Amino acid sequence: MDKTVALKILNQEEEFKPSNNDYDWLGDGIYFWENNYARAKEYAEVALKRRASTIKEPFVLGAVIDLGNCLDLLDQKYIDFLEVAYQSLKEDLESQGLPLPVNSQFGPHDFDFKKRELDCAVIRYAHKLAESQGEKFDSVRAAFWEGKEIYPGAGFRKGNHIQIAVRNPDCIKGIFLPREKKAAHSS
Repeated sequence: MDKTVALKILNQEEEFKPSNNDYDWLGDGIYFWENNYARAKEYAEVALKRRASTIKEPFVLGAVIDLGNCLDLLDQKYIDFLEVAYQSLKEDLESQGLPLPVNSQFGPHDFDFKKRELDCAVIRYAHKLAESQGEKFDSVRAAFWEGKEIYPGAGFRKGNHIQIAVRNPDCIKGIFLPREKKAAHSS
C-alpha cells in the first residue's frame, strides 16, 4: 500500500478500502498477507514499478485479525464446500447459456494465472450459497503456490504465501507498524 494512505489508516483518518475486482483471488475483501512482511512489501514495490496503482511509496501495515466465520481453504470442509459451489455455479451458468469464467494471465510472463476470474466467481458464488443456507463468512483464507521453483523439481515456489480477504471490517481488531527483521547480532 502507499505510505500516505497507510499512515492515514493507522491514524484512523481513513478506512481500508476493500478490493472487488473480477480477478481477485479470494473474491471481495480487504487483502492481507499472513505473517509475510517481505511478500507484502514486494507486492507494493511491484505495483509501484508497474505504475498501474496509486502507490507512490511502498509501505506495509500490520493487522491483528480475528478471522471470525472463515471460509478457510486450508480446512478440508471448506475445500469440499468450494467444490460444491463450483459445480453449482457451472450448472447455473450452463442453464443460462453463459460461459464459465476462466483464470488467465495478465501478460506473457505471468505463468501463475494471476487474473483469477474463475476463482473469484466461484468464491463469490460460495458466499451466496452459504448465505442462502443462513451462513455468512467474515473472511476467506487460502495458501497459494506462486512463482518459480526455488530449486529444480521443487514443490516449493519463490512466492508461496497465505492470503486473507477480510469481508467484515469488524474482524480487523488492530493496526500496527510491523518491525522489519534485523540481521542477527553476535555478542
